[in-house]
Parts: sequence; structure tokens; C-alpha cells
Amino acid sequence: MIRAACQKDLPDVVRLALCLWPGHKPEELHEECADLLQKGALFALYGTPDGLPVAFAQCQLRHDYVEGTESSPVGYLEGIYVDPAFRGKGVARELLHFCEDWARGQGCREFASDCELTNTESLHFHLHTGFREANRIICFCKKL
Repeated sequence: MIRAACQKDLPDVVRLALCLWPGHKPEELHEECADLLQKGALFALYGTPDGLPVAFAQCQLRHDYVEGTESSPVGYLEGIYVDPAFRGKGVARELLHFCEDWARGQGCREFASDCELTNTESLHFHLHTGFREANRIICFCKKL
């Protein structure tokens, strides 16, 4: 039920990504996802028996420093979304394992992720799937 997305899956990837990141425009996400796929990022799709994707995870390799890690590259879970009707059934955990296996196959010895400080649902998911908290930060910016 889980498979790696390819270019023909972009409409489904974008549809699911918009559920996770609703502040983005569809055409922007389409362009970004197409570019990431071309560069080797993983979009894992979870489909129902009839083939309709109802969940996805985006995973990449990070070669820069990743908080709390000691190796490079590091597999990085950029985002994960499960349609509400399919939550609580282990779908996100299965997607995560698929991404971890992909990262292992890319030579990674570590896997990382992040979430907003206020996203308690994501924090709960991460802690219950074997992640340990590496750090908490507050980021600042100002216009010049």
C-alpha cells in the first residue's frame, strides 16, 4: 500500500501536501514537488486498496548540519500527512518506516525531523515513533 511517488503522481502529492501546508498555492507546491522529485527526494504515498492515495510523507537527504546528529547525510522527514479518515490506524508509522528504509538505502545512519513548538500532535507522533528531542529553539527575524 506504500510506494514511492513518481512524476505522474504529482497531482496526488500536491493535493495531499496542500492539506499539510494549506498556506501554499497549488502551482507553487507543484513546481517545488516536481523539482524535489527530480533531485531525488522521496514522496511516499499510502494508497487504499483501490489505489487512491490518502497519505504521504516527504523525505530528503540533508548534507548540512542537522540538530542532534553526528553523521552526514541524514535522512530527514520534511512532512507527513494522513487523511483524517485514516488516522489512528498506523498509517503514519508505516510511512515513517518506509522513509527510514529509504534513508538507510541512501547510506544514512541517522534520521531526523522537526515540528513547531505548538504542534503537540506532531510532537506526540515523533516521540512515540522513536525520535528523541534534540533541542528547542525560538527563531527571530527582522526587516532591514
